[in-house]
Amino acid sequence: MASLNVELLEQSFALVAPQGQELVELFYENLFNDYPAVRPLFENTNMAKQRQNLLGALKLAVENLRRPEVLAPVLQDMGLRHVDYGAEEAHYPAVGATLLKTLATVAGNAWCDELEEAWADAYGAISEIMIAGAAQPVA
Repeated sequence: MASLNVELLEQSFALVAPQGQELVELFYENLFNDYPAVRPLFENTNMAKQRQNLLGALKLAVENLRRPEVLAPVLQDMGLRHVDYGAEEAHYPAVGATLLKTLATVAGNAWCDELEEAWADAYGAISEIMIAGAAQPVA
């Protein structure tokens, strides 16, 4: 987390956060269109609640990038919970690509290569922690 461009991530999230509902709706639309194989993972899911969960997770991550000692345990727990939902390590790249695509759309003209790199790095770090959490034995 130390190598992330936290200031840029915070600024760019502040730009898209007012369109949070649009962001999460478009995220799942993109995910299901681009990666239809993941759709069955959500067949018994309340999608309105799921969209709110995603928005909450994004906010939590961005708000705690400067406090990895707070964020890492939450992400590890989240990764472990996702195992129960049927998520596999192979799904993480699809989610990352969808997140970048969706952020770029919502950010519009403000999106640039520097933002793409910052968010890709952040998602990489976050997904590593979640995957490590998923691999932890259940106590």
